This record gives sequence, C-alpha cells and structure tokens, in this order.
Amino acid sequence: MGRFANQTAVITGGARGIGFAIAENLALEGANVALFDVSEEALADAKNTLEKRGAKVLTCKVDVTDPDRVQNAIKAVADTFGSLEILVQAAGITGATNLKTTEVDPANFDLVFRINVKGIFLCCKYALQYMEKSGYGRIVNIASISGKEGNAGMLAYSSSKAAVIGLTKVIGKEYANAGNITCNCIAPAVVQTAMVDALPAEQVKYMTDKIPMSRTGKLEEMASLACFIASPECSFTTAFCFDATGGRATY
Repeated sequence: MGRFANQTAVITGGARGIGFAIAENLALEGANVALFDVSEEALADAKNTLEKRGAKVLTCKVDVTDPDRVQNAIKAVADTFGSLEILVQAAGITGATNLKTTEVDPANFDLVFRINVKGIFLCCKYALQYMEKSGYGRIVNIASISGKEGNAGMLAYSSSKAAVIGLTKVIGKEYANAGNITCNCIAPAVVQTAMVDALPAEQVKYMTDKIPMSRTGKLEEMASLACFIASPECSFTTAFCFDATGGRATY
C-alpha cells in the first residue's frame, strides 16, 4: 500500500514543477492528494495524469494569499477524504530578478512576500487545526538556498525564502510537543523547473556556478526528499531546514 496509505496530502503549487513531482510520489505511495494551484488548465492536466495511475485526486483553484479561500479549500479536503495528515507547500514566485536593491519595485516586493510567505502562513494556520485534532501531521515547506545565503539580484525572493525558513522553525518548535506533528523545510539550490527556465541565463549561471556538483537539481530528487520528510519515519526532526544543494550549503 505504500508509506502514505490512508493519508491525505495537500500540495500547494501542486499542478506543476516541484509541487507536482511531490504530489506524484505521494500518490504513488498511497496518499489521497489535493492539488492547490491558480491555473485551472494545469490542475485539470495534473488530475488527469494522476487519476490514470489510480490516484484519488481533488483539485482546488486557490489563491493562497486569500484567507477565506485557503480555509474553505482546506475544509473541503478534510470533508472529502476524512482527514488531513500532510501539507506540502511549493507555491511560490521569483518575482522580478536581476535587479539591484535600488531598482526593486515595492509592489513586486509585496507580491512576492504575499505569495511566498503569507501563503505558507495561511495554509499552515488552517491545516494545523486538523492536525491538532488527530495528533499527527507533517508540514514540508519549500524554501531555497537563497534564503540562507542571499542571491544577488533577487532581493524579494531571497528575503521571502529566509522568512519561510524562520516561519518553519517557529511552527516546528510550537508543535514539538503536540503529539506527532512536525514542520520542516527544504532549501534547494537551482532546480530545473519552468520557473528556472524563465530566468535570465546569467542568473541561472550565477547560481549553478556555486554548486560543487556543477548541475541543477532534478525534480525527482526534490520529490524523494520531500516524501521522506512527510513520512512517518521522519519523526524526530522538526523545525529543520534540509539541504538539497549539490554541496553548496555550508550550514
């Protein structure tokens, strides 16, 4: 049946990229999966792909910055499947890049923080209410190595991912004694996704030049790590940031 039999997972940004790769792995190991995304077309494609493989799938068009929509979508998942054990948060944007701080548009800075930080906070807030009731839960937030080190030209993104790491540590510590609930994050280096494909070539080169393995990460590598963190086996690690950087991270 797999590690996640009889469990339900919400994956934000779940219709594409890292989110879909994680959802695919969770489903293949027995989880019911609920995909949150803003693209109805991408959600339909993802649902069709997963259902062809026998997965039980719920899709929700969700703006993760809207408290009411997040709360209602989380409730719909719990009502549909009867429980909520796993929350994986991969929704995020880079915002404008290749800019010096003086060139950053405050509106774009705010947008990045609303999606990358407020969105993660809201999903945690409402998912944790169900996890508290059952005494079990796994939260996996997708941060970034740029949240640890800072990438030049990516002020809003790097700052927002630093906030994700801090948020993860706070929640992990708050719930360390709440049964079996953990909250961890992953800090990838550059991973080959559509979001990375859209970055300027010089920005990608700047990031990959820092990776000792001299390559981008693979979607399946991120998915495998996320599924371990979301599994029952990962029970004595919380408030932690896992490295997925090909040797770039030094702490």
